[in-house]
Amino acid sequence: MIGLISATAAGAAARDRLAAAWPDRTRVYDGPVADAVRRAFAECEQLVCFLATGAVVRLVAPLLAGKTTDPGVVCVDEAGRYAVALLGGHGGGANDLARAVGEVLGAEPVVTTATDAAGLPGLDTLGLPVEGDVAGVTRALLDAEPVALAAEVPWPLPPVPFAAEGAHTVRLTDRAVAAGEREVLLRPPSLVVGVGASRGAPVEEVLGLVEGALRDAGLSVRSVAELATVDAKAGEPGLVGAAERLGVPLVTYTAEELAAVEVPNPSDAPLAAVGTPSVAEAAALARGGELLVPKRKSERADGRPAMATCAVVRRPARGRLAVVGLGPGARDLLTPRAKAELRRASVLVGLDQYVDQIRDLLRPGTRILESGLGAEEERARTAVAEARKGQAVALIGSGDAGVYAMASPALAEASDDIDVIGVPGVTAALAAAAVLGAPLGHDHVSISLSDLHTPWEVIERRVRAAAEADIVVTFYNPRSRGRDWQLPKALAILAEHRAPTTPVGVVRQASRPDESSRVTTLGELDPAWVDMMTVVTVGNTATRTIAGRMVTPRGYRWQTTAEEAR
Repeated sequence: MIGLISATAAGAAARDRLAAAWPDRTRVYDGPVADAVRRAFAECEQLVCFLATGAVVRLVAPLLAGKTTDPGVVCVDEAGRYAVALLGGHGGGANDLARAVGEVLGAEPVVTTATDAAGLPGLDTLGLPVEGDVAGVTRALLDAEPVALAAEVPWPLPPVPFAAEGAHTVRLTDRAVAAGEREVLLRPPSLVVGVGASRGAPVEEVLGLVEGALRDAGLSVRSVAELATVDAKAGEPGLVGAAERLGVPLVTYTAEELAAVEVPNPSDAPLAAVGTPSVAEAAALARGGELLVPKRKSERADGRPAMATCAVVRRPARGRLAVVGLGPGARDLLTPRAKAELRRASVLVGLDQYVDQIRDLLRPGTRILESGLGAEEERARTAVAEARKGQAVALIGSGDAGVYAMASPALAEASDDIDVIGVPGVTAALAAAAVLGAPLGHDHVSISLSDLHTPWEVIERRVRAAAEADIVVTFYNPRSRGRDWQLPKALAILAEHRAPTTPVGVVRQASRPDESSRVTTLGELDPAWVDMMTVVTVGNTATRTIAGRMVTPRGYRWQTTAEEAR
């Protein structure tokens, strides 16, 4: 919950705007300001104070307990011009909160955390548990001193300027070791604990077994990614409670899935009980990995039979491939999610001209693999190969990466050994439609006229089907120097079913500085106006031109406007 505190009428007005934007995330604290701050500090994960920074410093200073427990605090000035991340920039999420507040209120976020200012990811913002000398190692990175990465477990990380050797070290490990001097430990979620339990097994017995198995194997409980079991035990309170206490999900598999997993210690007991010769080992190994702790049973002080079993596996490192749509070109149409993925990636793969569009958004040290036109399949293979090495990869494309772009070839190459994240973007049809008016108000279809990958016979059949169905059509790749006859042919097919007065929109370089557009008709469209940077949208029989804009009604019946009636 985010606590909101204000002292003046202007502050209250801005506070209420934020509360209206985030009704489920915020709580307004009224009354004397000092009391409101104390209550919010104790009850909320974050605070937004519409007060001077000096006043907030004095109010929160006596309340501070520690970097890992204090809430994030953001201050907004009286005029609403700035949102200042005052406390808990990383740990409390104040930096991100300041940016989010700025978007809602139109305020400039002020973030003074050194790593953010230098474009470096903070070691405590990598999404992994962190231990050790975070401040000292971070200072070394900021001072450009060599910091070595000791990756005992490969895991995809954002770009950090690590060196081969250095006086400071970041150790990526799931072993239960203490951080040394000038060292930071990052705990990747690399361990899967398979668990089995008899009905009614106490949570303390299950949890004690798991923690004991990890301790004896020299493994860190902070690297446990999940508990895994057979689906017949999905609701077993002891397993559910142990997962909750560890803060990890309880993942389940069917008995048939587990029976197909080869294990070193099968048993007749689980086979008779739940239909698989192994639960703990098979569940831990279900997605592959190295068995670190074979099946072991819990021990009960009263000598009664064990009610729980567990096994521990180190799962294979999974690379991360984000397929990112950059939108039509305008920076303000690049989504926040796309920006976040670009900054998270340690490897960027893309067409050279698209890389140039977003090069300034990349973190220092991002490895860029760029190539020219016509190398789509090569880029897809390269991105997947880098992800399989355990890297965090961003594969970029214009518009939406899933529309005539890089998602299809990438996913055709990828298997289930990497994580794939799709990041949608504003595609050309939508960007052009926004320029033209509302041409896509009803059913519509996009068709590429490029026959480089699709035989013309197939394209023509699709155009004809759209024409007969009276569907609005957006043509991608409509015309180039070497392909100048396809667009006239497609328009002729549409003209067999639509009047010459049917509105047609032509948009070139949608959303970019040299954007141009025109609304014409099917009978008057000159194909010479069109090139590969152009999108052509042909209306259906209900589409009209109103005040120079294309409009397709949402219903099948067109409601006559007053202007048309005159």
